[in-house]
Amino acid sequence: MRLLHRPWRLAAEAFALLTAVVVAFPLYWMVLSAFKPAGEVQSDSPRPWTLAPSLDSFRRVFQQEEFGRYFLNSLLVAGSVVVLSALIAFLAATAVTRFTFRFRTTLLIMFLVAQMVPVEALTIPLFFQMRDFGLLNTLGALILPHLAFSLPFAVWMLRGFVKAVPEALEEAALIDGAGRARFLWQILFPLVFPGLVATSVFSFISTWNDFLFAKSFIISDTSQSTLPMALLLFFKPEENDWGGIMAASTVMTVPVLVFFVLVQRRLVSGLGGAVKD
Repeated sequence: MRLLHRPWRLAAEAFALLTAVVVAFPLYWMVLSAFKPAGEVQSDSPRPWTLAPSLDSFRRVFQQEEFGRYFLNSLLVAGSVVVLSALIAFLAATAVTRFTFRFRTTLLIMFLVAQMVPVEALTIPLFFQMRDFGLLNTLGALILPHLAFSLPFAVWMLRGFVKAVPEALEEAALIDGAGRARFLWQILFPLVFPGLVATSVFSFISTWNDFLFAKSFIISDTSQSTLPMALLLFFKPEENDWGGIMAASTVMTVPVLVFFVLVQRRLVSGLGGAVKD
């Protein structure tokens, strides 16, 4: 039986390796193009390697006066969305799981409907809403929409984690003298923390890489732009600076990779818990 299953296992592993190569190749080409000299980035005979790596593209990126400000703005927006969505989603998931109230099912269905609506279809209504609130050309115009779009997924995912915690544990904590607030933050919160990490990764990636809202809501005040907008600095009418574009894209990818490496253990356990539920 082992000999019979071995060819299928080898075929599955080969297919998985091929899929990984196909998925990783654009990332490899981006990093390679960032280190290529200007003459090799745009060439009639492109090669998947370079014999003369250069840092000129990265120098042009970091020499942009507004690049550091864009980077800090992206960190502020992504960090705010991650923290606020995790906190609100945790409280909301606890409420819809532990308490029975009218329209609870309707509220959960509305969360599902909110996930089905394309972001592009709501960009224009959101623009007028941000204008009426006086938030255009501010980071708040980026934080609030991303927070709204992150919450439905986060609440649904955390609902399974909260539901997996036995109610007997809460009753035992209450008998021992712990109030609801203490049970919520000292017992329930650590137990669902892997789920919070999993939802935070998706919130961070979607917010960090956002270009649509940044382009739509930051109109005139470029000091409030985020890092994806920095790519526009290298698109020029006469000739695009593809080396600078790839170098800036590489710099944008680094914080996502660092964030993923820091939370990967919690992320695996969180996704495992979600699948198990």
